[in-house]
Amino acid sequence: MELFREILNGNKVALAKGITLLESSLDSDSKIAKNLLQNCLSHSRNSLRVGITGVPGVGKSSFIEVLGKLLTNKGHKVAVLAIDPTSEKTQGSILGDKSRMHQLSVDENAFIRPSPSAGNLGGIASKTKDIIVLCEAAGFDIILVETVGVGQSETTVGNICDFFLLLMLAGAGDELQGIKRGIMENADMLVITKAEGNNLHKAINAKKEYQRALHLFPAMENGWTPKVSVCSSNENTGISEIWETISSFNKQMSSSNWKIENRKRQDIYWMHNTIKEELGKKKYKSLSKDLLNILERQLLKGKTISQILEEIQ
Repeated sequence: MELFREILNGNKVALAKGITLLESSLDSDSKIAKNLLQNCLSHSRNSLRVGITGVPGVGKSSFIEVLGKLLTNKGHKVAVLAIDPTSEKTQGSILGDKSRMHQLSVDENAFIRPSPSAGNLGGIASKTKDIIVLCEAAGFDIILVETVGVGQSETTVGNICDFFLLLMLAGAGDELQGIKRGIMENADMLVITKAEGNNLHKAINAKKEYQRALHLFPAMENGWTPKVSVCSSNENTGISEIWETISSFNKQMSSSNWKIENRKRQDIYWMHNTIKEELGKKKYKSLSKDLLNILERQLLKGKTISQILEEIQ
């Protein structure tokens, strides 16, 4: 398959075509997309997947551009998957994130792909996990997933990423929201953005509030202690420290084998989730526990979720 070979060679045009196939709802594209995904699965490289979320206006795109440029300057290849909300009325999406990342969009070591959420809850598109596989096969070692940004429902991204970063605003009433369980207890790091000028003092105070709030939550399963930081994308301050924290997390989770085990759990989660969506909850509940256990083992041995669906339909 020529498209597959071009993706392996790092051709960004071919990668974009491959993603379009994955997102297509046409039956004629479905079989090609499944074969492409199966081929890419065996070539997905050791990457770091970072989910980035936060309320609208927190500065996700600005933050990602500054972080992305820092990473490409360090020799990394960075893929940005930006999920945009889809209108319920027109079924359309603006997909404007790429236009807001002026420098990163022309960086030869970066790839930016906006995708419509298509009504999916949880802040990510239904094909995001598959798109990550293609990006890794194309040689991108850091995948940044920017969610829609709709609030406390943005927890699904935690099921496709290694590191979950939550961006917050100071002085916007978020301190009280932050104390609530939900999205905050899933975050590996909280960052208060726009810590500049008159807002710097507010950001530092918000940092202290969040640090106190985090003590109310139980310890994370992986042994990691969530960190709180402040940054300014406009002044490019605090970004290097944030990357150092992410790198430290990655080293700790890789050495403890948690990263590999967590990805296995994520794969199983998506298998169950996809079966429910495709077959319906009633059909899913009729499947025996023994069968589901067999399907899980097949998945971990390299079968795609699409192949598993074909077996049980």
